[in-house]
Amino acid sequence: MMKTPFTKTTLFISLTFLGVLIIGYVMYQYVYATRTLDSILTSVTSSFQATVRQLDQRLVEMREENDTLLTALGAEKNRNNIFDAQIKSMQSTVSTLEKLSKTDKELLMKYSRVYFLNENYVPSNLSIIDKKYNYNQDELLQIHTNVEPFLYKLLEAAASSSVPMEIISAYRSFGTQAVLKSGYKIIYGSGANQFSADQGYSEHQLGTTIDLTTSDIDASFSKFEASTAYKWLVENAYRYGFILSYPKQNKYYQFEPWHWRFVGIGLATKLHNNNQYFYDLDQREIDAYLVTIFD
Repeated sequence: MMKTPFTKTTLFISLTFLGVLIIGYVMYQYVYATRTLDSILTSVTSSFQATVRQLDQRLVEMREENDTLLTALGAEKNRNNIFDAQIKSMQSTVSTLEKLSKTDKELLMKYSRVYFLNENYVPSNLSIIDKKYNYNQDELLQIHTNVEPFLYKLLEAAASSSVPMEIISAYRSFGTQAVLKSGYKIIYGSGANQFSADQGYSEHQLGTTIDLTTSDIDASFSKFEASTAYKWLVENAYRYGFILSYPKQNKYYQFEPWHWRFVGIGLATKLHNNNQYFYDLDQREIDAYLVTIFD
């Protein structure tokens, strides 16, 4: 048998065929790999997009939940604020009631033939007035302890304005007023009722009222109206809680420009600003100022 010669041509063809096979195989693998990658990428992209959509939905839900929680928190804060305000209001009311329970309700009553103070009434606290303020420095005068600082401020302010004043009378007990009124009746008869209260009706028994004079007037009350002291008191006494009890044309007693009663700065300021007098007000309106009388 004859062997077919292995020529260069045959080798070339064989190598070419082999090369085509290799290239074909590589191309096949490339195409396969590309399609596989495309498939994987599509799957991953789809999965990623689904995850993003889920996350977006969850984010929306969380925002809604957050808004709901914030609304609930705001409502709870409002409830707490209301509750706190109610507690503070209750505490304030309790404090006011406690303060009011410790304040003598007689201090703002309308005496002078309206209400009666019995013979046993004595202010809860009385202090001896510093004698340097007295007209008669040998006399012992007393004032309600809580009124004392207001009185001293008034007298010092007047003195600083070159209007020095002196106290000629302050607290008088039921018995002292009875003796004083009896003495006036002996001298003036029924006319004493025009300028002197019966025992139990005198504002002096409260311990919050003073009669004032000056060194040049002495005990001559009739001259007090024309004094600079009276003018100063009309313009400034309210700043320290004092009022003129018996102005001109009052229906209780004669005009007493020397007679000043402590009712607290709040009420005294109201009366001054509205050009009113203590006895012109209804007792219920006056009572509203009792809780702040010493503020």
